[in-house]
Amino acid sequence: MSLNDENISKILLILSHKIRRDILLFLLEKKELSFSELMNALEIDTGRMSFHLRNLKLFLDQTPTGKYKLNRFGQKALGILKDIEALSIDVDFLESKSSLYVAKFSRRALAFVVDLGVTFTILVTVTLIAELSVLFTGQFLFHQNFFLFLVLLWTYSTLLEGYGGQTVGKYLLMIKAVSISSKGLGYDAAAVRNFGKCFVLPIDLLIGLRLDDKRFIRFFDRYSGTTVIRA
Repeated sequence: MSLNDENISKILLILSHKIRRDILLFLLEKKELSFSELMNALEIDTGRMSFHLRNLKLFLDQTPTGKYKLNRFGQKALGILKDIEALSIDVDFLESKSSLYVAKFSRRALAFVVDLGVTFTILVTVTLIAELSVLFTGQFLFHQNFFLFLVLLWTYSTLLEGYGGQTVGKYLLMIKAVSISSKGLGYDAAAVRNFGKCFVLPIDLLIGLRLDDKRFIRFFDRYSGTTVIRA
């Protein structure tokens, strides 16, 4: 085994333990932490803390006050962890969702049409309630409320998908938005994926087609780490 191979194995071995990864992440967030602060944050005893800090000595420096901080090698180690995390997301999707089918574009498009109808109905209803004169004049003009319509569509899609992964359209077409990681979809990811659908759909689809990844029909799906499957 060459010297480089030995170093690679050593680095991967150091980063393989969750506590050591957590130490690096805590120091990234807090910049500097003392021995006792790290020990309390991780809820481990003195012996284990000393053991893991010794293993991380290549990645850490100590300040004049004795606190620990990341050195440039520690910063690079976090870059490695980020790449490994991205790889683990793909592995998780293949392993945990291999029995689930990614929804076809046609089914997603039909669900979107249904959601457009639901949103339009909500907008008309709200407008009629807010402006009773519309009942008599019939002067409701869609183009005057186009931006409001898009905002309402984005809000409606984000809230429902963030809560349960399904809008009315997705529920009726039996599909569901999911995260490709083990984490739930969440409102933040739902907001990002629906921004592309509601405000820049042609660009979103065009870039998505160039990704050459069956999980991501749209770019904002890839960016938010989400996809749509048959429920």
